[in-house]
Amino acid sequence: MAEGIVYHADTCLPLIDAFRRKKIDFNGLSRHSYPGNRLDENTLGLNSVGYWDANEPQDWGLDWHRNEGIEFHFLESGSMPYAQEGKEVLLKPNHLTITRPWEAHKVGNPNIGMGKFYWVIIDLGVRRPHQDWVWPDWIALTEHDLKRLTNILRYNEKSILKTNQSIKDCFCKLNKAINADENGSSASKIRVLINQLLLALLDLLDADDIVLNEALTDSSRSVGYFLKELEKNLSEQWTIELMAQSAGVGLTRFTYHCKQITNLTPMRYLTMKRLELSKKIFQEHKNLTIAEVAYMCGFTSSQYFATVFKKHEKCSPNTYRLRCEELELQNT
Repeated sequence: MAEGIVYHADTCLPLIDAFRRKKIDFNGLSRHSYPGNRLDENTLGLNSVGYWDANEPQDWGLDWHRNEGIEFHFLESGSMPYAQEGKEVLLKPNHLTITRPWEAHKVGNPNIGMGKFYWVIIDLGVRRPHQDWVWPDWIALTEHDLKRLTNILRYNEKSILKTNQSIKDCFCKLNKAINADENGSSASKIRVLINQLLLALLDLLDADDIVLNEALTDSSRSVGYFLKELEKNLSEQWTIELMAQSAGVGLTRFTYHCKQITNLTPMRYLTMKRLELSKKIFQEHKNLTIAEVAYMCGFTSSQYFATVFKKHEKCSPNTYRLRCEELELQNT
């Protein structure tokens, strides 16, 4: 969790509901808010491992979300609508997806397809692109191989790979280990299989001749991700210190990158985004009071909101709302 913005692990409520309605077969081992039976301390750092098997048309999907860790999805059979960072594809058998902690993704468009779908989520102790990765201590790759794997995953944005039999075998064996687990009895097998999976993934990535780009881990990217997220969290009581902490960078660096990206200081950028939101609310919702709009946009009082609004828009909030109503009447 970064200070200011809370990273909610995807609770997968639509998945749980579909399982309860017997629309799919599902099994998983997890911790935190992820669904499934509980993982024990022998696999600390593994947040979730599991699968679902959908063999009839589905009426649900997993909307845009981020995970608390790097996630590997694998589609064994069928097809699955999938989107990551705004790019939508239809996954086919043997496709593997790689989702870094800061990358938004969804499964379904809006509903998932029919297929057998696996996932593994490993917490690396990071939420932003520039932060250093820390793998769980039970990952057994040599220091050289683990550094190579980390660099390939950090310094490129490739998210979908066509896999080989080695990776498919790892997921199928994880399937069996999950089904056989009783109170952590499969922990050793799961650890070994995830190490095999990472090694097979390294071989696959090496063979793919991926071009690395170290600029992808620059702290400016982390600030850019934060500024995008900020637009959905404008009602929070932000200070410049909280914004910098949530972006995962120091105050001076955060201020510098914000000015470079937006040409505005952080607090002025926040004010501009709040005013944009208030105007949108006035255009779409006629029955809200000025005070309600002010609080929805993060202003501490209706008086302060009115002062800031008039300074930038050259009219009061109420006058702006009346103009919106008049314009709507003219267009009907």
